[in-house]
Amino acid sequence: MKIALVSPYDYPYPGGVTEHVRNLAEQFRSRGHEVHVIAPSSSDRASLEAMPWVHRVGRVVPVSANGSVARLNPPMQGYLQVKRLLAYQSFDIVHLHEPMMPSLPLTVLRHSQAINIGTFHAYGRTNLRYFYTKPMLRPQFKKLHGRIAVSRPARDFVAQHFPADYRIIPNGIEYTRFATARMPIEPADERLDVLFVGRLEKRKGLRYLLRAWPRVRLERPEARLFVVGGGRGLESYRRWAHRQGWSDVVFTGHVSPDELVRRYQAAAVFCAPSTGQESFGIVLLEAMAAGRPLVASQIPGYAEVMTDGREGLLVPPEDAQALAAALIRLLGDADLRRRLGARGRETARAYDWPLVADRVLAYYHETLDVQMSIADAGQARFGRVRRAASGVAHLLAR
Repeated sequence: MKIALVSPYDYPYPGGVTEHVRNLAEQFRSRGHEVHVIAPSSSDRASLEAMPWVHRVGRVVPVSANGSVARLNPPMQGYLQVKRLLAYQSFDIVHLHEPMMPSLPLTVLRHSQAINIGTFHAYGRTNLRYFYTKPMLRPQFKKLHGRIAVSRPARDFVAQHFPADYRIIPNGIEYTRFATARMPIEPADERLDVLFVGRLEKRKGLRYLLRAWPRVRLERPEARLFVVGGGRGLESYRRWAHRQGWSDVVFTGHVSPDELVRRYQAAAVFCAPSTGQESFGIVLLEAMAAGRPLVASQIPGYAEVMTDGREGLLVPPEDAQALAAALIRLLGDADLRRRLGARGRETARAYDWPLVADRVLAYYHETLDVQMSIADAGQARFGRVRRAASGVAHLLAR
């Protein structure tokens, strides 16, 4: 098949949807499909020459959304380029990620004549964007022939205003990359590392982990905290920890993909204290693939991929005391850490990208078959009407 994957987000910039699109493209190409990515990009055209299948459309504008900052392009920007691209390429499938977002995917959907599939990723406390724009978006929503949600929370979030049949197909992870043992970053010592990975935004909840840390380091003085990730809050968090005199809290900033895997594998416990608005738990699955037990907030997106007491411990969001108690419990029980880590590996295996990509491709074929059946039924009805009209004309002629 000839497939277009359309993203609303800055393609070179790291993010969950961007990684989802990139991995789907790689999986589909490995199966012999022709895949094109249509996305805004902050990189210049020369830097994309090595990726001729990536079509850069529009400039990138940072926009505050859902407790984060989204790097996307304004609505209807580049629509002439989109029309020409779609007409020239003649895709079999146009797969749009966040298709109702007023940005590039909505522009592509408006002009697409292919079979259109939409994947909905977002989840939040409120969906005012859908509420206020629903009358304008409804005609475009009807152009979707198939609809995917990455989780039940993501499905429920969009279905409040756009009820329809949604197929739940989760995000994926590179299971082998995280599960294959690597050489450690530092020499082995007696420290027990707690790992946090994520953009340093309020909704990721790092402030609650730092509030929990005094009790953790009092009860488990051998504990050490690694914070992996960047963002606007990085320097303020660093300064705050420095003022506390905490040499056992290390801020690494962004790290390479290889170092990220090593950090997961070196950790005793992975901690995800997010406050909400997460539709899924990709970092949880990466940690589980590495065999790490979890302490995570009991929010819908995280409860979608883990069970309390099976792969880790779930605690109420924004509760530093509960967070500290769960960390202290796991840090003090090596057997429990091993059991939870082993179960996590098994859970994470089902989210390996080849398995997820197979499910997406199967849904493409299913949707194509349905549309072909509808088209055949329409042709049959048209044929009956045409034959009936011809018979009436023949009688009148007599």
